[in-house]
Amino acid sequence: MKEHLPSLTTELRNERTMQIDSADTLDILRIINEEDQKVALAVQKVLPDVRVAVDFAVQSLSRGGRLIYIGAGTSGRLGVLDAVECPPTFSTPPEWVQGLMAGGEKAFVKAVEGAEDKEEWGERDLREIGLTDKDTVVGIAASGRTPYVIGALKYARRIGAKAVALSCNERARISREADHAIEVVVGPEVLTGSTRMKAGTAHKMILNMISTTTMIKLGKVYENLMVDVNISNHKLKERAIHIIRTVTGVSTEQAIEALEQAHNEVKTAIVMLEAKTTYEGAVERLKQANGYVRQAILQALR
Repeated sequence: MKEHLPSLTTELRNERTMQIDSADTLDILRIINEEDQKVALAVQKVLPDVRVAVDFAVQSLSRGGRLIYIGAGTSGRLGVLDAVECPPTFSTPPEWVQGLMAGGEKAFVKAVEGAEDKEEWGERDLREIGLTDKDTVVGIAASGRTPYVIGALKYARRIGAKAVALSCNERARISREADHAIEVVVGPEVLTGSTRMKAGTAHKMILNMISTTTMIKLGKVYENLMVDVNISNHKLKERAIHIIRTVTGVSTEQAIEALEQAHNEVKTAIVMLEAKTTYEGAVERLKQANGYVRQAILQALR
């Protein structure tokens, strides 16, 4: 595969940045910013493909499966970053969304040389977390040719899990190993081959979209509020109180009291106040509405 590397879009030289080493600081910043502006437009073109990944993830989580990101280097770190934000943002169990990277957890802060070149390690890491046919695996590789990711996607499909390939090159190698591919082509990097830049930004945007949209579809959001936020610190408790007040219009004191009665469950507190019911009543209404706050409130007002 090495002989094909120079021909990849992610490895081409950017004609607009040939003289960047002699530019002054502000001009360098402008060049980088102008290139970054192209990323959102590239992501826009692949939204239909991102939708498929979301549909896979919603299906997996709805039937007891998981969403698994797997990659090497920057790609792996971005997957881990998105995964670890889900429990505090949406009160999801840590196993719901997981991030795996070549070389293991220690590779997050320090590169593990050669880890990404081992196709069998991708399969091994998925075996170790007990991957099943209920899961969705998103393999991330800017180049689209990382052996570790190829091995992971091959294994995922072999056991019947949904496999999604996320890359920044057309006709990427990993696309052939997936049920569906997202190829977001952002063009040559400001620094040739430095895919932590535009490619990384594009992947961060898409991973944000996948996890956030999945959680919205699963009832973790009401209007545009994080009603399933996990209250693990003072800041998040303040946010929870503000959310309750925003939805219900009650005073701060009433919001605090409802939150305490709801055992720090924001969704439950909102339904208690809007439906004028007890904690147990709110829990039951949410259960009947499959966790969707809007439906629980509407049912109470009928």
